[in-house]
Amino acid sequence: MDNSAKREYHLFDCEKENLGRLATRAAYVLQGKQKADFVSHIDNGDFAVFVNAAKLRLSGKKMENKIYHTFSGYPGGIRSRTAADILKVSPEKIVQGAIYGMLPKNKLRAKRMKRLLVFSDANHNLTVDFVN
Repeated sequence: MDNSAKREYHLFDCEKENLGRLATRAAYVLQGKQKADFVSHIDNGDFAVFVNAAKLRLSGKKMENKIYHTFSGYPGGIRSRTAADILKVSPEKIVQGAIYGMLPKNKLRAKRMKRLLVFSDANHNLTVDFVN
């Protein structure tokens, strides 16, 4: 197999579907599982482009009840914020965190995450043809 994989761009709109459904499809695309020549130890996945991250939808009452924790390592250094709070500040982090957790925990995860592009609105600077 050659290392020059032909990478395509897949467009995902956060306004149309819930986060979980979009994240599973994006993880599938980033791994390259939709391709006929998929091999788990070779990184030949595609790009995943998310638009309208600020209009993100979560099912149920997750917007108010889902809590994200960060810990600095120091005593009393835990910070907790709801999904609604994070959505106001940086909606890209919610999308990236969901997809990061769905990718396999191996050495290819960081390379695959670099092919994830998240934009908070519909405006993006990409001049490529999208596959969908």
